[in-house]
Amino acid sequence: MKKTVVINVVALSSRVIGGHTPFLKGWIEKRKKSIIEPVLPAVTCAAQSTYLTGKMPSETGIVGNGWYFRDECEIKFWRQSNHLVQSEKIWDVLRKEDSTFTVANMFWWYNMYSSADFAVTPRPLYLQDGRKMPDCHSQPMALRDRLQKELGTFPLFSFWGPNANIESTRWIADAAMKVDEWYKPSLNLIYLPHLDYGLQKYGIDFEKIGPLLKEIDAVCADLITYFEDQGTEVILLSEYGITSVNSPIHLNRIFREKGWIELKDELGKETLDAGTSKVFAIADHQVAHIHVNDRSLLLEVKALLEATPGISKVLDKNGKSELGLDHERSGELVAVADADSWFTYYFWLDDAKAPDYARCVDIHRKPGYDPVELILDPAIKIPLLTVGAKVLKKKLGFRYLMDVIPLDANLVKGAHGRIPESDLDKPIFVSSKSEETNLAPTAVFEEILKMIRV
Repeated sequence: MKKTVVINVVALSSRVIGGHTPFLKGWIEKRKKSIIEPVLPAVTCAAQSTYLTGKMPSETGIVGNGWYFRDECEIKFWRQSNHLVQSEKIWDVLRKEDSTFTVANMFWWYNMYSSADFAVTPRPLYLQDGRKMPDCHSQPMALRDRLQKELGTFPLFSFWGPNANIESTRWIADAAMKVDEWYKPSLNLIYLPHLDYGLQKYGIDFEKIGPLLKEIDAVCADLITYFEDQGTEVILLSEYGITSVNSPIHLNRIFREKGWIELKDELGKETLDAGTSKVFAIADHQVAHIHVNDRSLLLEVKALLEATPGISKVLDKNGKSELGLDHERSGELVAVADADSWFTYYFWLDDAKAPDYARCVDIHRKPGYDPVELILDPAIKIPLLTVGAKVLKKKLGFRYLMDVIPLDANLVKGAHGRIPESDLDKPIFVSSKSEETNLAPTAVFEEILKMIRV
């Protein structure tokens, strides 16, 4: 079998490859580039799970970056256990063919507790005094300590949030090369998230995203050169492309006005109670799972969604089945935004009653995905002073609230999740051998297998 590395450059599409990415542009031109027809929803967890299993969400169970856990009546995003993925992984298939086959999973999702030989993923420390400290998790556990001794603590606060930057992507790339140097895995899966940040903040605005493209180009140059110098087969791919948007859709506010949302007052702040709500939406970029606890409302909810500006289609059971999204974790209905729109999780009508987590980076408590977490509140007059004071409280061990995130969804200018009309905005697959010009998302699995089986 051929030693192979798969480099996942998030949000890399044909539209953004060009003058700002000279290395990638030249490297891709010498190889075979295919367009991947993205899975729906075209989001990280669903796409990666499909690539690594060859199965659609209807079989993997990964219907988004999060979903409604019906037995617990709770919405949970960004879970990490690989046991949630209900299909066999690519390395399990290859290990049956060659018992010496090994794999390193460097930050691809559902990273924890899998059968991978080596794995590293973000995992902060949540201390009893309320502090959140940067850290990561690894298999074997000692790998975490070895990497952080060599490279420094994983820079969690540059991985997501207003300070997201190239530092975390560079750390992942350096860690992947270290793991290769130390363990020589047969397959190395590397996740590089950098483009996700600026493209969601700015959309396709090359004046603003140009520097970010240059940064990811430099990291890719280092990685690809390192692996090709050893004769390793290099595959470059992405999960989705990001397109410009202007119109947020607040589905839960619409449902609230119909009297379908149940809210709880918590010290003057409102929280969504999913278990007792008649209808609620789980927003995940440009796709939203609509859960209809009161099934008598199903047709009324579907008609309301179809009449809502910014929604391009509403999938019922048949529609979900046609697109490989018919799974018990999916909503009774699935709404898909049009090209200019995306879905928020917002359910409050008065910002004064927004839950305390709304103004914070809190990916686990929010009942939906929130890209506004990438943006520092523009109302903060002296950001360095305000943030610095909060960080000082943290370092001194005081309880603090890092409430620096705005509540203005109009600040977000880029999104993904739907299947775009133009091939320029779809994910790509680049290798030395693929002869296909268009790949189904499940075919990525087979293409990787073909590169390895030589």
